[in-house]
Amino acid sequence: MKKIITTPNAPAPIGPYNQAILSGNTLYTSGQIALHPETGELVLDDIKAETNQVMTNMKAVLEAADMTFEHVIKSSIFISDMNDFSVINDVYGSYFDEANAPARETVQVAKLPKNVNVEISMIAVK
Repeated sequence: MKKIITTPNAPAPIGPYNQAILSGNTLYTSGQIALHPETGELVLDDIKAETNQVMTNMKAVLEAADMTFEHVIKSSIFISDMNDFSVINDVYGSYFDEANAPARETVQVAKLPKNVNVEISMIAVK
């Protein structure tokens, strides 16, 4: 059985999907980009601000499922330019205890929705 997770504290979906799906004790999030949930505007000031907005959105989705970053077991990071990796990695890493950080892959892609620079999705278990 699946439960749809939704929160006004993260951007509304821009297509035929939900912010997250809870199946049993496992949460599968959709990818988050740097859309500000209140304004609907992209936060693209710089890659650090953009990544912080993505992680803020992800935190809101996790909280809507009564979870935190401590519950995350797997992350997928998609970036448009591998030259931004170190900044993205620093911001992303600030949300986790390094000793208990989740598994992860980071992949450079040709293009992301709305021409953003980073998109992150997660799997979490409670």
